This record gives sequence, structure tokens and C-alpha cells, in this order.
Amino acid sequence: MLSLPRLVLGAPHSGAGKTTVALALLQALGERGLEVQPFKVGPDYVDPSHLEAASRRRVYNLDGFFLDPSGLLSLFQHGAKGADLALVEGVMGLFDGKDPLGKEGSTAQVARLLRAPVVLVVDASAMAGSIAPLVQGFRTFDPAVQVVGVFANRVGSARHAELLREALSQVGLPLLGWLPQDPSLEVPERHLGLVLAGEVRPPLEALARALQVDLEGILRLAAAAPPLPEALPFLPDRRPPRVRVAYAWDKAFRFYYPEALELLEALGAELVPFSPLEDPALPEAQALLLGGGYPELYARELAENRAIREAIRRFPGPIVAECGGYMYLSQGLWVEGNVFPMVGLVPGEARMAQHPVLGYREVEALRDNPWARRGKVVKGHEFHYARMEPSPMAAWRRLDTGEREGYTDGRVLGSFVHLYLPAWPRGVARFLQFAEG
Repeated sequence: MLSLPRLVLGAPHSGAGKTTVALALLQALGERGLEVQPFKVGPDYVDPSHLEAASRRRVYNLDGFFLDPSGLLSLFQHGAKGADLALVEGVMGLFDGKDPLGKEGSTAQVARLLRAPVVLVVDASAMAGSIAPLVQGFRTFDPAVQVVGVFANRVGSARHAELLREALSQVGLPLLGWLPQDPSLEVPERHLGLVLAGEVRPPLEALARALQVDLEGILRLAAAAPPLPEALPFLPDRRPPRVRVAYAWDKAFRFYYPEALELLEALGAELVPFSPLEDPALPEAQALLLGGGYPELYARELAENRAIREAIRRFPGPIVAECGGYMYLSQGLWVEGNVFPMVGLVPGEARMAQHPVLGYREVEALRDNPWARRGKVVKGHEFHYARMEPSPMAAWRRLDTGEREGYTDGRVLGSFVHLYLPAWPRGVARFLQFAEG
């Protein structure tokens, strides 16, 4: 059995301040000399960048849609090695997930699987006594989800905090901490969520100074989490490197699940980063990965680097491009009425829209591609504002709608769907075998 203190930060809804509170707690606990391992629930690339900056530890995604219970426990124990405490930041509202009751893909599902106490983060800017019935509803909705305390965010004053504390005492829950209403403490947002940690420095020291918190109470509740059964190793035994895989990594492209990169390395990939923005040539490699990101913010710079676009266009090995990478492989990218030439390996142009496409996906391969043979069903997620016309050589068919998506000629695969590779390790092995020739 594994005894590891742990807490889950949930909320009644998105935007309550889970990330802000998580960063404040990571800073405060780190100043106490504790090694804290953060995790993020759900298919998120942005929040983990901030959690990693605050903790200086690699942050993993815990997702009950992608992983079965044993796989999720394995990943949790893999990430938490050497930590004194695990802090899991939830996604959206506590019971928001793939289904209406949050049984799959929700923060509540992860809390149940980890047998972890939940602290609810509440935006208290427009409430006082109403916090009690709100929290009581979440506390009693699912007996298997143990809500043990509250963090109040955007609190108007110390007196406001006392009113919240008194209200919560009526339902037997402690106010474990609070943060004042101060825009300077918030991490800026953009159309896909928060900006990345590399683009703005999270106000960690200011957050720690502003945080009013019962750290002893936090540690006591985390330590009360029951032991977990020992899980199987998340990764196979590491094989010697045999395939060089170049992957795009710069301000425009950096959306990769760290556990997916680790799986590639475990199965024999030597990962070599390169920058489509700045590098004049590709590194020596047998395969290319172009992850998601924000190519629309750097469309002009990407277009101006003709040398790297031509090198990618002539690359002979397998190429996999997801979301932003898919847009980069297109004929052109439209931004604010201007079109910028891209790599040109994928037919069609990408255009930005006003509303996002988002959600979990189960997709079936319509033809053989570098990850899967025709007919294979894999899991993934979409979150993008760009649109591209469906290709006659579509890569995937959505199981729920029958919609065709992406492009593949068997060697090049482009798609808006971010696949979760640890749920399909045979696909990683197939990709590396393809690259070996």
C-alpha cells in the first residue's frame, strides 16, 4: 500500500480560481520546504505549464476518460515519486465531465479513484451567507466524493472572509483559506484559456503574500487520505534509443502530454526539439511531431521562415501533426483577413472562427496512418477555434456523429484531434517501426 498525503482542488464551475489557488498553495508549501507534486485533471496543456513553473516538477494529466482506473493510479504514482504531498487541480466544475453527472472525465471521478479529499474553490466575490448552501449541495451530492473544506477566492475584505467562515460553520466545513479580490493576482487569459507560463511569470510571491491560509489544516486533511494499493509501473522498461524523432517546441508549438513523450522515449525514441519559428533547418531525424499550440499568434513569423517550411515539405519520414501543427501543415493560415503561407503538405487552408470546437472524441481510422491501422478506434480531445474543410483523404471518423476529420496519405497525418498516446501504446510502437523503415 502507498501512503501519500493528497488533496484535490475542485470548484462549482469554471473560472472560480482553481489555478490561482493551486499556484498560491504550491508557493506557500514550497516555502515550508515541502516537495509538492501537482497534477491536472483533464486534457489540458496550459494550466500544467503554470503548475510546473511553481513546483519545478513535471506535471501530468489525470483523465478518467483516457485511462482506466488502474492506468490512472499508475500514472498518479509515477508522477508522485519523491513527493511529500500531491495537489490535484480539477477541471471545470467538480461534476462536469463527458456525461451529465460527471461519472467520466470529471474531477469527481478522479477524486473517487484516488480516494482523495476535495477542497472546493469558490468565487466569493458576490456572496456571503449563500456560500453555505452552495457548498453543502456539493458536499452531499455524491457520498463517495469527500468535500472537506473551502477556499474562497476574490474576497472583498477580512470582514467578508469572516462572514464566509461563519456561514460555513453552519454546515460544519472549515474555511481553509482565502485570496483577496485583486486583478494583479490573476493569470491573464486568451482564447484557448490562460496564457502559457513561458509568456508571463505567474505572480507566485505576491500570491503567497496575499494568501490567508491554514497550512496546518491543509496538511492534516491531506494526510488523512487513506493508503492506495500499489499500482503497476506506468511505463515499460526503457529500451535503447533507436529512432530520432524531431518535435516542434517553441512559442508557437508546445502542446504535448509529458507522459506521451516519456512513453515515446521508453519505447526507443530519441526526442530532439526544433523551432519552426527560428531554426533554419531540421535536425537529423527519422520522424517529425508537430504538436498543438498557437500558430495563429505567430503566423507571419512562421510564414517568413521559408527554409524550415521547405525542409518539412521535403522530409521523407512519417509526420504527425495535431491541431496547431495541422494548421501549420496546411496550404495557408488566415488571421484577421490576411492569409499566410504554411508548409503545404495538407490540402486546404485554416481559418479562425469566433466559437471553439471542443470535447472528448472517439475516432476510427479511415485508412492506415502512422499511429493506427484502418478501423482502429482511439481516444482524443479537441479544443480549437480554427476550421478546415473536410478532405477526401480524411484520417478519422467520429463515432458519435460520423463526421470525417483530418487528413492522411498514410505517411503524413494531420488532425485537430489530440490523441492520448498512453491509452494506445501500440500506436507509439507502430509509429517508431514506421520511422525505422
